[in-house]
Amino acid sequence: MKRANLFAATIAAFMSMTGAAMAQDAGRSVDQIVNETFAGATGWFVALIFSPFPGTSFPWIVAWLVVAATVFTLYFGFIQFRAFTHSISLVKGDYADPNDAGEVSHFQALATALSGTVGLGNIAGVAVAVGIGGPGATFWMILAGLMGMASKFTECTLGVKYRNEYPDGTVSGGPMYYITKGFKERGIPGGRILAVMFAIFCILGALGGGNMFQANQAHQQIAGVVGDYPGWITGLVFAAVVFAVIVGGLKSIARVTEKVVPFMGVMYVLTALVIITMNYDKIGWAFGQIFEGAFTGLGVAGGMVGALIQGFKRAAFSNEAGVGSAAIAHSAVRTKEPITEGFVSLLEPFIDTVVICTMTALVIIITGQLLIDPVTGNYVVENGVIATVGGTSGVGLTSAAFGSALSWFPYILVLAVILFAFSTMISWSYYGLKAWTYLFGEGKTKELVFKVMFCVFVVIGAAANLGPVIDFSDAAIFAMAVVNVIGLYFLMPIVKRELNSYLGRLKSGEISKFA
Repeated sequence: MKRANLFAATIAAFMSMTGAAMAQDAGRSVDQIVNETFAGATGWFVALIFSPFPGTSFPWIVAWLVVAATVFTLYFGFIQFRAFTHSISLVKGDYADPNDAGEVSHFQALATALSGTVGLGNIAGVAVAVGIGGPGATFWMILAGLMGMASKFTECTLGVKYRNEYPDGTVSGGPMYYITKGFKERGIPGGRILAVMFAIFCILGALGGGNMFQANQAHQQIAGVVGDYPGWITGLVFAAVVFAVIVGGLKSIARVTEKVVPFMGVMYVLTALVIITMNYDKIGWAFGQIFEGAFTGLGVAGGMVGALIQGFKRAAFSNEAGVGSAAIAHSAVRTKEPITEGFVSLLEPFIDTVVICTMTALVIIITGQLLIDPVTGNYVVENGVIATVGGTSGVGLTSAAFGSALSWFPYILVLAVILFAFSTMISWSYYGLKAWTYLFGEGKTKELVFKVMFCVFVVIGAAANLGPVIDFSDAAIFAMAVVNVIGLYFLMPIVKRELNSYLGRLKSGEISKFA
C-alpha cells in the first residue's frame, strides 16, 4: 500500500509541475523548451554515435556491431549453426535442473530478453529499410541477424559466468559485472571505468528508447484508431500496469513475458503467413526481388550498397546483438553451466530478425506496396525513397500492406504495438534497474526509487513529443555497444574455454538430459 501511495503521489506531483510550467509559458510549449535545450546540450553526442563513414551513409556504429558479429562467428566456428538444435533442447528444459542457482528458466530468460528487442523495429523499422533500400535490404538484414547470433552467444555466456548470486536467491549480472570481474581475472586494467560507463548509458537508454519512445509510439497508434486524446491518459494506464509488474521483480516480469512474447510473436507471424499464402503465386517473385536486389539494387537509390546499409542497420537496431542488454536478463537463468545460456540466447536474433523482420518485409513486397515503373521494371524512387501505394511509410506502410489483404488487420496491429511497447518497457525497466543497483548498491528502497522514476518517464513519454531526448537515449543504447564489444574482445578466450569444456563433457555423456 505504501508503495502504491508513493507511486501515485509522484505521478500527481509530476502532472502538477507540468501543468504549472505550461501555464507559465503559454507561448512556448514544454516540449519545445525541452527539445531546444536538450538538443543544444546533447546534439554532439548523438551526431558522434550515429555519424557515417566519410563519403557514405553507413553509420560507423553499425559497422562496429557487424564486424564484431563476424569476428565472433569465425572465432567460435559458426557456433550459431552447430549449436542450434541443442539450443532448442535447452529452451524446452531437457537439461534443466530445478536446484541450480538462478531466478528464471531458460525459456523465461529467452522470453524476457526477446521482449526487449521484439517491438516497433520489427514493424516500422523494417518498412523503413525496405522503403529506402528496396527488397534487397531483406537479404542483408537476414545475414546480419544470423551473424549477430554469435554476439549474443558470447555476451550471454559471460553474463552468467560472472553474475552475482545473493542469499535470497536473486541474481545481478550483465556487462558491468563481467567487464569488472573478467578484466580483473585477466589482469587487464580499466574494467571498472568501462563498467560504470556501460551502466550510465544503460540507465539513459532504459529511460528513453526502452521507455519514453515505446509509450509515445503506443499512444500514437491508439489515437490513430480511437481518435485524438491527451497522451498522459495513455501514460498513466501504461505506468500503472508496468509498475504492477516490475514491482514484483524479475520473476514477476518473466511470468508476464513468457505469456505475452509467444502470443504476440505467433499472432504476428501467423497473420503474415496467411497473407503470404493468399499470395502464394508471388512467393517465388518476392524472393527473386530480395536476392536480385541484394546484389544489384534493382534501380533503388544507392544500389547494392544502399540495400546493404539498410539491411545491416535494421538488423543491428532490431536485435541489439552486441549491445549487452540481453546479457542482463539471461544472467538470471537457473543453471550452473554458463555456456548453456549462451546457446539459448543465440536464438534471439534468429527469432527477432530472421523470422519476424523477414515476415514483415515479405508481406510488404508480396502485397505490391512498393510502386514499380512498368516501363523500366525498376522501383519508382522519389527523394531517395521508394514510392508506395498511398504514400505510406514506416508503421503506416506495414499496416497498409497487411490491411490490403486483411481489412481488419490494422486493429490487430494496434494490439501488437501495445503489447510490443509494454513488453519492451518491462524488460528495459529490469535492464535499467540492474545498471542502477550496480552504481548505487542493492536494496529495496534503492530499487523502488528507480522503479517509480521509470514509471514517471512512461507518462512523460506518452504525453510529450521529445525528439532530441529520444535521439539521445537511442545514442546511449548504442554507446552501450561500444563499451560492451570492447569487453567481449578481451574476454572471448574465456568463452572459448567454457565452450570446449562443455562440448567435451556433452560428447562424453557426463552432461545428459535431466530426468
